[in-house]
Amino acid sequence: QVQVEESGGDLVQAGGSLRLSCVVSATASSINTMGWYRQAPGKQREWVALITSNSPVTYADSVKGRFTISRDNAKNTAYLQMNSLKPEDTGVYICRADIKRVDFFYTYWGQGTQVTVSS
Repeated sequence: QVQVEESGGDLVQAGGSLRLSCVVSATASSINTMGWYRQAPGKQREWVALITSNSPVTYADSVKGRFTISRDNAKNTAYLQMNSLKPEDTGVYICRADIKRVDFFYTYWGQGTQVTVSS
């Protein structure tokens, strides 16, 4: 059974930084794209950043230049370095991992980690 577990969320002041981690319990070679999403209270889940297995990355416009996604394939882990945090970055940050099983890809989600940015 694949498990996706996030950590690193915290309460931080505006302008501060946090680093989130996402560990996937699956065979490293089966992990394809990984990504971060977030959901604020009363709002829909939104995409933040994606990184493919060979590391090309994409970012939502709202976080470009402030957030950096990376991964360590040897540790089955993705990271999200968040700098210059704003109150509007507050939300539950959720990790996504696409896992290849035979000829198909399946998407798995973590439970999320809370990030709160105070003004």
